Amino acid sequence: MSASVRFSPARIAVIAELTVLEAVRQRLFGALLVLAAGMIAGAQLLREFNFGSSELKFITDFGFGAVTLFGTILAVVTAAQLFFAEIENRTALTLLAKPVFRAEFVLGKFAGVAVVLALFVVVTTGALVTVLWMREGALMEVAPEAFERGRLVHYGSVVAFGALQWLKFAAIAALTLVVASFANTNLYSVVISFLIVLICHLQYLAQESWQKLGSGLARGAALLLASVFPNFQMFSVGDRIAAGQPIDPAVLGGSAAYGGLYLAVFLALAIHLFRRREI
Repeated sequence: MSASVRFSPARIAVIAELTVLEAVRQRLFGALLVLAAGMIAGAQLLREFNFGSSELKFITDFGFGAVTLFGTILAVVTAAQLFFAEIENRTALTLLAKPVFRAEFVLGKFAGVAVVLALFVVVTTGALVTVLWMREGALMEVAPEAFERGRLVHYGSVVAFGALQWLKFAAIAALTLVVASFANTNLYSVVISFLIVLICHLQYLAQESWQKLGSGLARGAALLLASVFPNFQMFSVGDRIAAGQPIDPAVLGGSAAYGGLYLAVFLALAIHLFRRREI
């Protein structure tokens, strides 16, 4: 590419816009969005199976679980699918033959997926807030003595949970782009990305092992695992919110900074690997 051509946020925005349009046209986005929102809205029908917990706590836990599960699936599958759609259809060659840097291509794809994930989080979190607000209002009429100090659910914390999950989903999408940048097939990218996400959710076990193990080799391996992979348990604040506890701003800020750091690292690594890839 000519040295006179400069890095352009405008080109990234165009690629991101095309990525969003392509993602919205895919059935996966609509299916997962409807399924997650439907599960949240239907949580009241399952409140008899709350295993002894309070009704509002059960609905909150159920809603958080739906957002986390389907958001993770959406992040991995959409990022891999949209990336490989450009490779397999050879449109990436046409695009990169124009004055477009490979870094702009990767960042544009990521930005588009991040917007799709934001739409998902906004809709599902909004559905959860609506269901909780309506059900809590009904309970306040039935048993007003239990709500003498006002509403029990911290709705600001529910929204903050959604924001944290979006950051985690964005990091998962960036991680998927790292795998896709060197993988040969879409299926390989999806499978490996899901395995890495599972490791990230269990990474806290490596931290505990690192502190307890006496063997130098095993301790070093646990330390390496704990350092390389992010600890997604940092974003697991749903239990506190469901128990009626607001999120500590320090915890929220720390988790956001932690996720932002790994997000930047994953994007830099994806760009580096994609620059070395032959298309």
